[in-house]
Amino acid sequence: MAGVLKGHCLCGAVTITATAHEHSASACHCSMCRRWTGGPQWGFDAPDEAVTVIGEVRTYRSTSFSERAFCPVCGSHLWLRDDGGPYEFVPGIFEGARDMPLVREVYADRAFACAQLSGDHERVTKAEYEAGKPHVEGGA
Repeated sequence: MAGVLKGHCLCGAVTITATAHEHSASACHCSMCRRWTGGPQWGFDAPDEAVTVIGEVRTYRSTSFSERAFCPVCGSHLWLRDDGGPYEFVPGIFEGARDMPLVREVYADRAFACAQLSGDHERVTKAEYEAGKPHVEGGA
């Protein structure tokens, strides 16, 4: 786990502090993430007990087991979170996340041609990811 990160949404109505977090990012190209972001969804994990959120946040239950959070004022995406799991924050709201390396790409075989990511990182296909996640229904 890495040290403290402080971030905020585009308008500043929501501020987030993570006192511990993974110092690496992943990308997801599933259909839900693409619809939510317009391209790959970037994320890094922070444990619940290390996170402080100040300001009004709205959530959208995107699956039976997870939510996506956003600022109701400016619409900035904040996190994706499975029930009982860590926060998966979008790195763009934290200036200190700029140097996080990409270590994993899921639904890599579903990436848009304009979002092909280079580098030496783990690539997981739709079939591989869904084989390990029996709660994920087809269509993602």
